[in-house]
Amino acid sequence: MSQRETWTSRLGFILAAVGSAVGLGNIWRFPYMAGENGGAAFLVVYLIAAVVIGLPAMLVEFVVGRQTKKNIVDAFRNLGGPVAGIIGVLGVFTGFWILSYYSVVGGWVIQYIIGSLSGAYFGGSEAYFGQIAAGNGAILFHGLFMLLTVGIVALGVEKGIEVGTKVMVPSIAILMLGLAAWAFTLDGAAAGYDYFLSPDFSVIANNYQTIIPDAVGQALFSLSLGMGAMITYASYLDGDDNLLSDGFSIVVLNTFIGVLAGFVVFPLLFAQNVEPGKAGASAIFVSLAQAFAKLPAGRIIGFVFFLVLLIAALSSAISLLEVVVSYFVDNFDVSRPVLTVGVGVLVFLLGIPSALNTDTLTLFDNVASLILLPLGVVLTVIFVGWVYGRSAVSELRRGLSSTTNIGPVWLWHVRVIVFVAVVGTLVLSLMEFF
Repeated sequence: MSQRETWTSRLGFILAAVGSAVGLGNIWRFPYMAGENGGAAFLVVYLIAAVVIGLPAMLVEFVVGRQTKKNIVDAFRNLGGPVAGIIGVLGVFTGFWILSYYSVVGGWVIQYIIGSLSGAYFGGSEAYFGQIAAGNGAILFHGLFMLLTVGIVALGVEKGIEVGTKVMVPSIAILMLGLAAWAFTLDGAAAGYDYFLSPDFSVIANNYQTIIPDAVGQALFSLSLGMGAMITYASYLDGDDNLLSDGFSIVVLNTFIGVLAGFVVFPLLFAQNVEPGKAGASAIFVSLAQAFAKLPAGRIIGFVFFLVLLIAALSSAISLLEVVVSYFVDNFDVSRPVLTVGVGVLVFLLGIPSALNTDTLTLFDNVASLILLPLGVVLTVIFVGWVYGRSAVSELRRGLSSTTNIGPVWLWHVRVIVFVAVVGTLVLSLMEFF
C-alpha cells in the first residue's frame, strides 16, 4: 500500500480544518439560531461556548488524530482496543449519514445560484423553494453536488483537499466581507446591528434553559466536532505543530465567518421587516431570497451570496466524505479515486429519500444533530479524558514550549467542564428528539 499522505504545510491544515468548520452550519444555521434565541444574547453565550467548550473538545480530537496517524476507526482501536473502535465506527457512520442529506441542501444552493441569475425566485421565494426542494430536480442537483465533492476528495489530501481549501476559505472570507460592507448601506442595517450586537442579559436569564444548550450545540456543530472530521484531518499532520495555537486559530477564523454571516443576514431581514426569530431555518432560502428580489441589484447580490454558501458547503462536504474515504484508503489496497467514487455513489443513494421529501431530510438532520453528533462528542471526551488520559497530555505538549504546563489543566477541564456541558447537551437533545 502507498505511503499515507500528509499536509504540505501548517497553513494547509489550518485552512482545511476551517473549511470543514465553515459550512452551512455557520452561514445558514448560525444566523437563524441566533434569531431564535435573542440575537446578541445568543452571540454572547455562543462565543463563551466556542472557547470554553469548543476549543478544548477540538484539542481532544486533534491529539487522537495526530498520535495515531490513522483513520478514525483505527485511531480509537489502536489506542483503546476493539471496544474503543466502536467510537470510530460511529464517527464514520455519522459522516456518511450527514453528507447524504447535506448534499441535498448543497443541491438547493446550486439551484438558488441559477435562480439568482435568472430571477426565477423573484416572483415568489416561498413558492420557488417548494418547487426545487423535493422531486426529480432535487435528486439531479444532489447528484451534481456529490459529483463536485467526489472530484475534490478523489484527488487526495495534498492535491485535492489542501489545494481546494486554500482557495475556498479565503474566497469565503473576501466575499463575505464584501457582502457585509454592502449590507451596511441598507436601511435596516442599524436595527440589525443593534439586535445582533447589543445583548439583553435578561433574555439569557429568562431563557437559559434553551439558549445555553442551543449555543453549546451550535459551537460543537459549527466546529465539525463529533463527526470524525478533526480527527481525520489531524491524522495527516507530520511534525510537532502547536495544536493549541492551531486550534485557537481555527476557532477564531470559524467564529469570524459566523459573525460576518450575522452582519449580512440581520441587516437584510430588518430591511424587509422580517422578525429574525420567525424566519427560522428558512431564513436563507426563503426570507433572504425574498429580500434579494426587492433590491435593485438583487440578482447580483443573490448570486454572490449563494455562491459563498456553495463554496462553504463544499468545504465542509469534502471533510465529511474524507472521514469515510480515509477508512477505506487505509485498509484496502484500492486506488483512492475508485474508493471515493464508490463511497460517493452510496452517499448519493442514501440521500435520495431526503431529496424526495423535505420531512425525511428534517428527520435525518434531527437524528444527526440531536443524537449522532452529541453522542460522538460525549464518547470521545470520555475516552480521551479517562482512558487515553496522560498520554493525551503528552501528545498535546508536543510543539508547546517546555515551560508551558497547560496539559494537566486542559485534561481536567475536559474531564469536568467539557464533560458536563456535552452530556447536558446530549440529554436535552435526546429529550427534544423523542
